[in-house]
Amino acid sequence: MTQRNDDSANAKKQRERRNYFRINDRIGLEVHKLPPSTQDDFSAFGNTPFTSLQAEFKRLDQDIRTQLAGLSERDRALQSLLKAFNSKLDILARIMAFEQNPLQPEHWHQATLSEGGVAFFSNDESLQVGDHIAMRLTLPPELFQPRAIGEVVGVNTEDRDGTWIHTRFVRLEDSDRQQLARHIMRWQIRQRQQPNTETVGANDQCAN
Repeated sequence: MTQRNDDSANAKKQRERRNYFRINDRIGLEVHKLPPSTQDDFSAFGNTPFTSLQAEFKRLDQDIRTQLAGLSERDRALQSLLKAFNSKLDILARIMAFEQNPLQPEHWHQATLSEGGVAFFSNDESLQVGDHIAMRLTLPPELFQPRAIGEVVGVNTEDRDGTWIHTRFVRLEDSDRQQLARHIMRWQIRQRQQPNTETVGANDQCAN
């Protein structure tokens, strides 16, 4: 009976992953394999003196967005102005964060990305199916930096140079998922604006 329930749960997860739209994109990707004792921990990226300030910034940003939603009923022009100003500050904050900690060339990957997970090429031979990894993504041109805990669900050896690692997100905060969704939506818009560009389909296999 337990085996049947496990199989049913796995099948449900597979269906859910297929429902996500996936894109092929070049992204920044920092990966840390997690030991079994810390499979749900972002501390692999370390804490800096700015960590608490960044958390406070996110909290204030969410408060502002909530207030702006209510303001639209009373003064739409003012709401639009403040929304644009808040977006400007948000972009400035992302630029400053990226300049403070720029990615090295080896951290840029051609990857398959969706709200359900990410697949990427890696030279790390230690990654196996079932491993949990902490991931920090950098998504140009917006420079969003969502963080996630992923589970390796597939390892495909391409050649001697490395393997394709397929993951699904097992922990992703709502704010980070929203950043992923906005990035994917804007990617689709840019693809439609480019003539003779083939758009990636909507079914998500593993990570995809």
